[in-house]
Amino acid sequence: MNGTALIAGVSGIVGNNLARHLVESGWSVQGLARRPLRDMAGVDPIAADLLDPASVTDALAGLQPSHVFITTWMRQETEAENIRVNAAMVRNLLDALRPAGSVRHVALVTGLKHYLGPFEAYGKGTLPATPFREDQPRLDVENFYYAQEDAVFAAAERDGFGWSVHRPHTIIGYALGNAMNMGVTLAAYATLCRETGRPFRFPGSAAQWNGLTDMTDARLLARHLAWAASTPAARNEAFNVVNGDVFRWSWMWGRIADWFGLEPAPFDGAIDPLEAQMAGAAPLWAEIAARHGLVEPDLGRLASAWHTDADLGRPIEVVTDMGKSRRLGFLDYQATDDAFLDLFERLRSSRIIR
Repeated sequence: MNGTALIAGVSGIVGNNLARHLVESGWSVQGLARRPLRDMAGVDPIAADLLDPASVTDALAGLQPSHVFITTWMRQETEAENIRVNAAMVRNLLDALRPAGSVRHVALVTGLKHYLGPFEAYGKGTLPATPFREDQPRLDVENFYYAQEDAVFAAAERDGFGWSVHRPHTIIGYALGNAMNMGVTLAAYATLCRETGRPFRFPGSAAQWNGLTDMTDARLLARHLAWAASTPAARNEAFNVVNGDVFRWSWMWGRIADWFGLEPAPFDGAIDPLEAQMAGAAPLWAEIAARHGLVEPDLGRLASAWHTDADLGRPIEVVTDMGKSRRLGFLDYQATDDAFLDLFERLRSSRIIR
């Protein structure tokens, strides 16, 4: 079942990949962002600030989307501000769409902070057992993901549409200027190591180096979002979304190093954050970009070291159960090492890296 999709956050790592998938699948696609991409084939760009209700109302006037995909958020200094800002964006969007009465389904993308807690208490305290399952109760902490969910649930009860919530693990995919982008961050870090001869050191914890983990390819997440939006059995359900394999970073780090022609440095068990390793590297990146004709000289638009450090520095093993999706018929699988290598190939062909 295709329809008219409105993607909030079309410029981001999830929205970008979702838009491409929906266009290829025959959907009509409207892409909303403060600065939407205007060169994406098949996507009608819509510029609006979700924190400005009047801006959203004006931008969406006359539109009648059947499906809404909320793939955006804004990071704030405190979790209280995260809750205030990100819940308001959801409410403003759904309030602006209410008069048209066209919406049949709203999909919200959150993540595993649903189980791990917000950045202020990330991976700390008493956490649910892994693998994480969707029926585990919310943590007894403030969390902007919960506030976003509650805003969707309230609007669905008010307006009668169905919903789905999608909780990916760390997302691998193509996007620039994204706040949470481990794949591009590691590509930039590996490029710096190759150009300077610095050791290619794993920046995270022994728990992550030795333990099992999983990740989410943005292309698989896009297919999952489209599947849930068009599958009656998936209505009003929350889903974990991961690739379907598990790995240890002690293996994956070598796979990434091989692609870049690097010898991975031995891991000594000490955390060596990327944020420190890459501090002050912006001028060097600009030199590398100029020397090799790369199209993005601003390292800040490529690397989100803080987020990669948060994920790779966790003190616990994190794996995710996909049983609910499998039981309802979503059987897609993506090898995570191939997801990384596919991304690196695209970054190279786009002249983002050498």
